Amino acid sequence: MHQTLQLIHTRRSIRSFSDEPVSSETLLALKEATVRAPTAGNMALYSIIEVEDQAKKERLALLCDNQPMIAKAPIVWVFLADMQKWINYFEESGAVARATEAGLAASRALGLGDIHLCLQDAIIAAQNAVIAAEALGLGSCYIGDVIENFEEVSDLLGLRRFTIPAAMLIFGYPKQTRTVKQTPRCPPDSIFMTDRYEEPHLEEMSRAYAAHEEARRRVGSLPYQNTGTLADHYYLLKHTSAFMEEMNRSTAVMFDRWVNG
Repeated sequence: MHQTLQLIHTRRSIRSFSDEPVSSETLLALKEATVRAPTAGNMALYSIIEVEDQAKKERLALLCDNQPMIAKAPIVWVFLADMQKWINYFEESGAVARATEAGLAASRALGLGDIHLCLQDAIIAAQNAVIAAEALGLGSCYIGDVIENFEEVSDLLGLRRFTIPAAMLIFGYPKQTRTVKQTPRCPPDSIFMTDRYEEPHLEEMSRAYAAHEEARRRVGSLPYQNTGTLADHYYLLKHTSAFMEEMNRSTAVMFDRWVNG
């Protein structure tokens, strides 16, 4: 198997890191690989905050659903959807004034399309970082909870109106030697569709997640004393959870601030 494909197939999330420091050379290599990610119009509609301050790491650990591993991680990156820098650039360079005076374009409000593009850029860069980290011998883990508690995260990181958290990654050398134990994934034919959306129902979903359900049933981790289904598991654990309610509230606030100020 090609080396890159091998990295993709064997990667797993790492949540426990050793005390081995990450050298400046390795960190630079990780950064250089990250910014090679595809980006809309080559505008790099994202920024990354590298959180070094230990007090901020500890605060983020609490704000992100109380996950101590964040505070212990050698490297903590918050990926931002960032249009603020371009708004500043357009205005401070005189681009807005020149276009207006020439009758070529008028200033416009930013909208949800801008958010969408910026989020794409940020998350694509994050995945580049994940694969690069794997190649460098580093472990990584996504922290989806960074989109909770937006007001406090925004204050902690000094975010401006047109900057919102898109993703968070923690990195470090794995604490123990990794054994390749792949978690189940849906088979490709349950994800790929041809020419149009084909709405999945019970039969298709059961087939797509059969391996997931079997793995959980083997270890006795399904609801209702292990008689439930994977649908029960995710309905109770994720879909109706308090953190999902907070994610929705928080995201509504961040989008409202972006669009309405």
